[in-house]
Amino acid sequence: MLRSAAITQGIQRSPNRAMLRAVGFGDGDFNKPIIGIANGYSTITPCNLGLNDLTRCAEQAAHAAGAMPQTFGTITVSDGISMGTEGMKYSLVSREVIADSIETACNAQSMDGLLAIGGCDKNMPGAMLAMARMNIPAIFVYGGTIKPGKLGPCDLTVVSAFEAVGQFSGGRIAEEELVAIEKNACPGAGSCGGMFTANTMSSAFEAMGLSLPYSSTMAAEDPEKAESAARSAEVLVEAIANNIRPRDLLSREAFENAISVIMAVGGSTNSVLHLLAIARTAGVELSIDDFEQIRQRVPVICDLKPSGRYVTVNLHQAGGIPQVMKLLLDAGLLHGDCRTIEGKTLREVLANVPSQPAADQDVIRPLSNPLYAKGHLAILKGNLAQEGAVAKISGVKTPVITGPARVYESEEAALAAILDGQIQPGDVLVVRYEGPVGGPGMREMLSPTAAIIGQGLGESVALITDGRFSGGSYGLVVGHVAPEAAVGGTIALVEEGDSITVDARQLLLQLNVDEAELERRRAAWVKPEPRYRTGVLGKYARLVSSSSLGAVTDPV
Repeated sequence: MLRSAAITQGIQRSPNRAMLRAVGFGDGDFNKPIIGIANGYSTITPCNLGLNDLTRCAEQAAHAAGAMPQTFGTITVSDGISMGTEGMKYSLVSREVIADSIETACNAQSMDGLLAIGGCDKNMPGAMLAMARMNIPAIFVYGGTIKPGKLGPCDLTVVSAFEAVGQFSGGRIAEEELVAIEKNACPGAGSCGGMFTANTMSSAFEAMGLSLPYSSTMAAEDPEKAESAARSAEVLVEAIANNIRPRDLLSREAFENAISVIMAVGGSTNSVLHLLAIARTAGVELSIDDFEQIRQRVPVICDLKPSGRYVTVNLHQAGGIPQVMKLLLDAGLLHGDCRTIEGKTLREVLANVPSQPAADQDVIRPLSNPLYAKGHLAILKGNLAQEGAVAKISGVKTPVITGPARVYESEEAALAAILDGQIQPGDVLVVRYEGPVGGPGMREMLSPTAAIIGQGLGESVALITDGRFSGGSYGLVVGHVAPEAAVGGTIALVEEGDSITVDARQLLLQLNVDEAELERRRAAWVKPEPRYRTGVLGKYARLVSSSSLGAVTDPV
């Protein structure tokens, strides 16, 4: 029996039915499945600006398919707006808040299925965590990517604006050009346009079978996005009838498929954090080392921003994620027997997709001519990161630097030094106490990394941090350093001028200081007082796990 029907037919039948009649239920509706539509609509960010329209499309389609949809709201944080501010500490925290709010609404009202609609970075992993926890039939509807901004012949994204600040401070562009880039970078609704975190996670969910084919790369403002939302509602009603649940789809093989696709498209470092968290919640064995193993066999075949030339709408026009998956499947790099929310296998979904990318485009390359022979997300270890760290090495010509440490206790201090011209070629910036516990909240470092690129230092300096990076960051940048500084990790012991080696070829992150000296520093280290003791950040800092485990707040 459906959960909703069990409630309305139970001991509390009359009061329950009375409440439901007030929101539109009639006599024939009480045995229909109740679908919760989690709507992340917000005017806070262009990423979520169009979600109300998609919610209405899904709601109408669910009604027509014989279900009773019930909509409720959940939050979002605009990473692009909060970037570089204290507010960015709430970004990763919002993933947990979104998951908690969806779980609370669906379980409190005994909903039979979930259709989650989101846009900005944490909407997707937050929804997926809730899906894995509740394990009721569920589907994710991505709000869609933004179309590129234009300035002359150039395609712009939000990252263009951040890099322009560095270019301006370095005297490489005039203020008029800086303002023109700012005004033209984001032309309308949709999530940030490159293969940044939102588009990376939407692509991963499509690969895992919890979103419809082609839906992860559609533009927010194109009519096909509304059509996809409606079709998603119909598929969910069918999944409820067939009892297809998230944990039926979230197998170890499905996670490997997602990682393979992320490597192929050049996706965000944040995907490592989010997939580890989702896997733990779903009860699937997945470790940070699995990303490195898959990286060794899956090349980067998509030429996408931030380090490449094209944006996500170009990928969609070239065949989208199904075209990428078909190439991987034919090469034995994808598990074709994994099931999808439609009840099909991945092999069946891809049956009619061409075996080679179209010859009239160069967004998606054949595997015989990849952009990079190996994946771009390298897992580095060493005495600076015993649990691991994540380096994004796409677009880096020389992924090896040994140089003096320039140590900063916060993102703001590092950014000020970069913009003030204090960083020299060969330096290794260390930004610490920005991890899950220490920040708290593990801020993204798009402002410093974009400033480094903007000042022309992208090939000659490295930046390491126990915080995160935006999906828009590139260069020799290493994040998620674990253990983090706030819990006594070696990154807390680094002193100004120490020699550090960042070697993405040897997968090494090493502080070149002898062990006796490190033990002396470790004995003298004093754990800092928490930056927040109360409120959501204080609560988060007390609960959160290491980034090497996904920075989850309910470890199992």
